[in-house]
This record gives sequence, C-alpha cells and structure tokens, in this order.
Amino acid sequence: MRSKSRCSVLLATALTALFMVALAVPSTSSAVILGVSDNKADTFADPKFQALGVKRVRLITPYDSIFKNPVGLDQWIRAAQASGAEPLITFEKPASMVCPGSDCRAPSVASYTEAFRAFRAKYPTILLINPWNEGNSGTQPTGKNPRANALYFNAVKRTCPSCRVIAADVLDIKNMPKWLTTFKRYANRPALWGLHNYGDTNRFRTTGTRTLLKETRGPVWLLETGAIVYFRTKEGKVALPRSESRQARSVRFLLTRLVNIDRRRIQRAYLYNFRTIPEDRFDAGLLRADGSAREAYNIVLSYRKLFR
Repeated sequence: MRSKSRCSVLLATALTALFMVALAVPSTSSAVILGVSDNKADTFADPKFQALGVKRVRLITPYDSIFKNPVGLDQWIRAAQASGAEPLITFEKPASMVCPGSDCRAPSVASYTEAFRAFRAKYPTILLINPWNEGNSGTQPTGKNPRANALYFNAVKRTCPSCRVIAADVLDIKNMPKWLTTFKRYANRPALWGLHNYGDTNRFRTTGTRTLLKETRGPVWLLETGAIVYFRTKEGKVALPRSESRQARSVRFLLTRLVNIDRRRIQRAYLYNFRTIPEDRFDAGLLRADGSAREAYNIVLSYRKLFR
C-alpha cells in the first residue's frame, strides 16, 4: 500500500509539473507570434540568434535611407532574406534630424512618397511596412503632427496596394489617445495597429496596452517590446537603474501577461533588441555587449516555439 501511495504522489507531482509548463508556454494555436527588432546585420550570423529560430524581423531606418545610406540598408535586408526571415521595415526621421529641435520638421508627403517609391522599386518583395516609428513620441517630428503620420500611411497604401501596412506605431505614453484621435481623422481606413509598450513591460502594468486596444479596432502588433536593463534619458536622468534581474522579471511579465491580454487581437510581438552595445544609454539587449547571454535570453529561448 505504501508503494502504491508513493507512486500516486509521484504521478500527481509529475502531472502538476506538466500542467505548470503548459501554462507557462501557451499552445501555438492561439499564442502570439514572436519576432525580433534589431538593426544590426551581423545579428543574423550569431549562433544564439540562430538558436531561437527567428522567422520575423524588423528594421528601423530613416525614410530616406534608400538615398542616404543604401549600402547599410541593403546589408541588413540581404542578411535578413538570406536567413529566411520575413522583414518588416519601419521608417523614421532622417539620421541628421534631432527632435525636439529647431530642424525637427515632418518631411513633405511628396518627399516621403518619392523615397518610398524608390524603396519599392529596389525591394518589391518586401510587403510589411510600418510608415513611421513611434509616431506620438517627442523624439519624432510626428510627435505633435499626427496628421503627417496619417498622410505617410495613406501614401504607402496608395503606392503599394499589395503591402500590409501598419496604421500607426505608437508609444504607450499619456498623449496616445489624443494623438490617435487626430491620426484616425486623416488616415484612410486603418486596420492594423502598432504599439511600443515599454512602459507596461518594465513597470509591470497593463495600462498602455489596454488603452491602445480601447482606442482602436483590428489586429495589434507589438512592434517594439522589450525588457530594459538600463535606461538614461538624453538629459542624463536615470529612468531605470541597471538590473538584469528586473529585465528577467519584465520579459516573463511580457510573455505570460501582456501578450495574452487579448489573444484574438494581439497577434505579434517583436522583441527589442538582441545584443546591446557598450555604454548604450538604452540597454534592452538579450545579450550583453560581449555576446554572453543574459537570463532574459534564456527565458526567451524557452519560448522559442513562438518564433514561427
């Protein structure tokens, strides 16, 4: 009898463990699709990156990089395509522009359209486009000009009817609802929305993500979401002190809570970024600058079936 009782206890313990694992990693039938947002072409050759099996990648590049930095743009795109990953391209302000600042002005729609047409001519097979990065942020000329962001969105849709275009890519900050109200007034039938929910991920809350869901209709992609090790503002204020253990907690919160708020609508999450650089004031790398893995990387590795 003792032997049977012990076997029953061991069986129950094993079943409980399996149940907990099942809860920790959701089935792929209803779970979010993971990707990585990283601007470095050499990322694709990193064995730790390859171990994740990443199939969706995102690049942030100046809207005029097709003219101003065609070599750098091409290196990343060729590396992504050679890896077999699906590229999503996000455009933003020119590399020389500083926002806020006296030269922080949204490019004309004609200038933007000319650059996008040149991009399409060179890369006709790239069909995932995010017209502007963090549109409501003060670091972009669209931060106080949502109408410009909407017109860029319209220009991409008009120029590339076969493209899947993200309507607005917003940061989870206070101005988001008001900014979106103006954006929607000028945007031509927006249907897919982008969010950078760093505030939620690193403050262990759901406010920003729920606000975006409330303010929009249709699918939502977390185009940038990441667990931050260290963040210092341009003014030198430390917003998040250095902590890899907090980063690990944040990435767990993201993967177990935030992406599951609405499984029907939140379809993708692009983790930013893969490997940090030395002395970066914004450090959200899954790897340290020397290429060694942080705990956050190992957590993401345990979810690698979501890279599909």
